[in-house]
Formats: sequence, C-alpha cells, structure tokens
Amino acid sequence: MDKMEQLERAFSYLDENKDGKISAIELHRYVTLMGSEMSLEEVEEAMLLMDSDGDGSLCLEEFVKLVEGGGGGGGEEEDNHLKEAFRVYEMERCGHITPKSLKRVLSMLGESKSMNECKTMIANFDLNGDGVLDFEEFKVMMSF
Repeated sequence: MDKMEQLERAFSYLDENKDGKISAIELHRYVTLMGSEMSLEEVEEAMLLMDSDGDGSLCLEEFVKLVEGGGGGGGEEEDNHLKEAFRVYEMERCGHITPKSLKRVLSMLGESKSMNECKTMIANFDLNGDGVLDFEEFKVMMSF
C-alpha cells in the first residue's frame, strides 16, 4: 500500500458519515479518542488553516496537506525529528511500534494505558492492518 492509499484509508476512517469530508466534530471525536485534550474550538481553529475552500470541513486534498505538515511540509528537519521520536517508541528495533513498546513509552511519560488501549491506539493508525505502526503510519499519527 503506497502513501496515498494509506492517507485515503485514514481519511475514509475519519469520515464517519461518508460524505467525502471530515467535519470538525468528526476530527474532534478522533483526536479525543487518541487521548488529545484539544477542545472542539481548537480543532475548528486548526481546520481553518487547511480549509482552502472555506466550507468548514476537510476534503481529501486538504486532509493530505494537514497530515503532511500544512502543505509545505516541515522538510528534512521535521522528518529527522519524527525519526528520532519513532526510534524512542520503537524499542525493540524491529522497524515498527508494537502495542508493548507503545505501552512502555507511555508509561515512562507518565501515561498509564492498558495493553488493550495501546492496541486500539495503534489500530486507529495501522493503515495496512498488520497490528503495528511503521514510520509512515507514525507520521500520520503524529500529525494529529
């Protein structure tokens, strides 16, 4: 599965009512599920930056720009920071983040999560369905 297919799958997952757009409410439900404490108003403000057609929601193209760091991307420096963060979570040095390694890192950060909660967090961004996060999936997760 290439990157665009992964992003289309993530978009489809977030588009709960399947209208081809992600509303602020749909995005807020998702970031809340992922443990973010962003208010609906903060999500709406973030969406305004990407909502190029002014309809109050994100189409696939706008979503891709959001995930890729605001359209222009953060460039090589941002990618290097993400790679460093990925290595922290990828404790087993196997090229992906497992529920076990996610649980361990979150615990070190003071976040107590059950193994089932960690599996759910990974499943939400596991675009190829293999039960773990590779770097590309991690980048999508970190964009939220």
